[in-house]
Amino acid sequence: MAQHIAQKLRLTSALIGTVSRKDLAAAFRRVNPKTAFDLGRADKWLQGRAQPRDHSVYDDWAKLLRLAQPGVWIAESDLASFTAEICAQHGVDRAELERHAGAQFETSSTHEERSLVFALAGTYACYSRAWSPYYRGHLIKGILSIEAGPGLHGLTATYREALPTGQLVLGGPVTPAKRGLYVHLKEVGGDAQFFLSLFPQSQPGSVLGGYMCGTAIIGPEAQPSLTRILVVHLRDLAPGAASWGGYLLPDQSITGDLALLGMAIEQPEQVDRQLTRFLVGGSDGGVHQIPPTEFRAILDVFDRHWLSHAG
Repeated sequence: MAQHIAQKLRLTSALIGTVSRKDLAAAFRRVNPKTAFDLGRADKWLQGRAQPRDHSVYDDWAKLLRLAQPGVWIAESDLASFTAEICAQHGVDRAELERHAGAQFETSSTHEERSLVFALAGTYACYSRAWSPYYRGHLIKGILSIEAGPGLHGLTATYREALPTGQLVLGGPVTPAKRGLYVHLKEVGGDAQFFLSLFPQSQPGSVLGGYMCGTAIIGPEAQPSLTRILVVHLRDLAPGAASWGGYLLPDQSITGDLALLGMAIEQPEQVDRQLTRFLVGGSDGGVHQIPPTEFRAILDVFDRHWLSHAG
């Protein structure tokens, strides 16, 4: 049974002088280009939330440390024995290695997280398909501001749309993860909520994309809704950005709209076609909504069954 994997990996990293998860993964690849040591999974291993299931990882680990012991020994040994073995093999002081291991990954992890926070902070122009039945087929634009705060992630977002009924303002936390970026927004002074599930942020962080889920704000009936969304990072805060946002007119384009914000895109017509294809992808022209009558028909079936068996 594998044990103390997180601590053993940290000791290994300190021993070979790696300073990040990526460096540690690269070290495993040097001893075996086809290693099963994966960067995404290593994040959980280093946090103690999981451990390698592929036995080849431990074999590669033994090669990396140049141990006479087999890979299964690395997995099953107690922490004291593992530490003593690698210190003896490489002629290092145990106390110094343990001290270095304790500080190194804490610093590295914090640095990586803070770099992500810094990259995400800023102002974004957002484009999605309108949910309101009165504006079916229109694009709606909004402004998203992400700010850094205290804590490891420490990110909060504010999203604004200028609607015919007034300014819509929602805010909430931003959660970066390995496989996605999540934003949970709640209306300031109201009960509307939006949830954004986006592709993970990548360098240099020029644009985000994914889905926005919520309920149409302007309409005769409540409809749970889902649409694709583009979130374009602006280098500078656009003049009047606090009140910017609303429905694009039929003759307006996204690139033309971005030009008004100071972002001139090359080959605008070609890019507009590309952006439109992204936003209208999927069913119902880019908007997924359940017709209320369709749900009510199902509701009627189960309500009748529930009531007939009451008591």
